[in-house]
Amino acid sequence: MTPDTPTLHASAHGLGLRLRRWDAAVETDVETFLRGCSDPEFRRWNTPLRPIGDLTAARATLRSKTEAAEAGTGAAFCVADADTGTALGHIGVSRIDHAMRSASVGYWVLPEARGRGVAARALTLAARWVFTDLRLHRLELDHAVGHEVSCKVAERCGFRYEGTLRGAMWEEGRRDAFRDCHLHARLATDPEPWRARE
Repeated sequence: MTPDTPTLHASAHGLGLRLRRWDAAVETDVETFLRGCSDPEFRRWNTPLRPIGDLTAARATLRSKTEAAEAGTGAAFCVADADTGTALGHIGVSRIDHAMRSASVGYWVLPEARGRGVAARALTLAARWVFTDLRLHRLELDHAVGHEVSCKVAERCGFRYEGTLRGAMWEEGRRDAFRDCHLHARLATDPEPWRARE
């Protein structure tokens, strides 16, 4: 981390949501994060680098995300309802490269919060933060081929489809087989679809 690298402990508000950092010292945060990562729909499309099967693993993962924020290489947010503070999901910005001014983004939504546009609103807020506060130029998003819901979220938020990455993601629940994923990206100079709706 250089003196010019920001520490990424931030929050964002808007579109009925609040993005706040996860806290490994808060038990409800750890429990919620574990619940999200244990959800069958999440596991269908994601095989984490490190298995997150219990509270200890979830807490360790959240601590590693705090370390990434302190190093300026990543930021993990709990997506919460702006009025009630109820946790709705997760959005994370990773692989932040301040020299190339690029990063990647990923998200999940808790089962009870699906179908309400949470992912699209959270992605919009995260992209605003990346382009405005971090002054990055490019934000990438990838998802397993066949994950139509994630594809629609990306497109709704102005992330253009750029191609297929062959064998770039583990197969469901495996670390010995790979599947293709679709790459989407948005540039800071691209229009934001949500601006026209506000």
